[in-house]
Amino acid sequence: MILEKIIFNLLAFALFTIIFMKMIRKNDTSYVYILGLQFLGLTINFIELFFNIKLNLFLKVILYLFSVLMPIIILIVEYNKKIDFPQIFRLAVAKWYMHLGKTEEAKEYLFGLINKYPKSYLGHKMLAELYEKEGKNEIAIDEYIRVTEINNKDIHMNYKIANLLNKEGKNEEAVNLLQDILKQKPELYEGTALLGEILFSQERYKEAILVYMGALKYHPGNYDLYYNLGMSCTMINDFQRAKEFYDKAAEINSLLYHAKLSLGQIAMIYGELEEAEKYFNESAKGEEVESGSYYYLALVALLKGDKDKAINYMNVAIQLEPKLYQKIQKETVFMPIMKKINIPTRQEIESEKEGRLTLKQRRITRHLSKTCSLVSSLNNDDIKMMVNVKKKEKEIEEKQRGNE
Repeated sequence: MILEKIIFNLLAFALFTIIFMKMIRKNDTSYVYILGLQFLGLTINFIELFFNIKLNLFLKVILYLFSVLMPIIILIVEYNKKIDFPQIFRLAVAKWYMHLGKTEEAKEYLFGLINKYPKSYLGHKMLAELYEKEGKNEIAIDEYIRVTEINNKDIHMNYKIANLLNKEGKNEEAVNLLQDILKQKPELYEGTALLGEILFSQERYKEAILVYMGALKYHPGNYDLYYNLGMSCTMINDFQRAKEFYDKAAEINSLLYHAKLSLGQIAMIYGELEEAEKYFNESAKGEEVESGSYYYLALVALLKGDKDKAINYMNVAIQLEPKLYQKIQKETVFMPIMKKINIPTRQEIESEKEGRLTLKQRRITRHLSKTCSLVSSLNNDDIKMMVNVKKKEKEIEEKQRGNE
């Protein structure tokens, strides 16, 4: 018992001295908080010795925690993480203020940290994230650049910069940075997704295809890669390859709506109404109940001469998306059934909620609308003509096989 007390007092006093000297050497009063807790622990120990009393379990825990365990943990963290306690303290306080929504107070602590430690990686990173949340992208970019200057191996920070450059409309700078990132870390999916998205939005579809194809080496079972490849091929009218990619996407996740819808659209473009109807029916059974499937089922039914079925499908589509009524009013193909379509009220149109798709899926849907325009502009004569062309192609193929 006496030996334990001697060891404890020597250790506690040594740790107190080390922390005190750190405060003097670093010239940072943040260490006072540790010293205060250590002093409290030492005071409890002094009271125990001086008055010769036995402490209860709670006070014993406090004694060892404040006097020995806490300072040892702080010293170990400082050594292993190469970061001083004042930085940890200021970061923790700033994070707490951010959690409370007090951004200005958080900034004050971060500014104080950066002034004291100009090369604080975490300080600049947290400040950049704070500016990004506030929508101050230009300042956030500057802070992220400082982060990369402190640690040039942090690829993810470069991705953050590229993402903000894209938001600021500096697409070419973002593309160049993302290409550099993927040279260093080709398996970074976020970089691939963003680069492909920017290239697609700039109508650089062939470049987007190369990016997505390269990513398949590292993410062979990724639904989005195959779906985006299908989209990109669709936009350069390579419908055969697009169909292959959509098929693969649908195979990976048969419950998702978009790939099946796209397959149906391609079948429509080729005049294969039966196949198109099959895909649209399958897409209507997906997890995301959207109007597109029913819109195209109505179109197929109308082209096949079944007006009653077309009316039913179109009413479901408009019920899901009231604004669709305004669109079909302009499409001559639906003129024969317009009088029997339920007209949505103005209140229904104005109160229409956005679909349950994610932001990324809505973005892809907007891209997909370009493909939809190819289909929606077709009329009965166009479809019949393509059906005949398809039949002739099949007849020629059969004759060639027979000659072989």
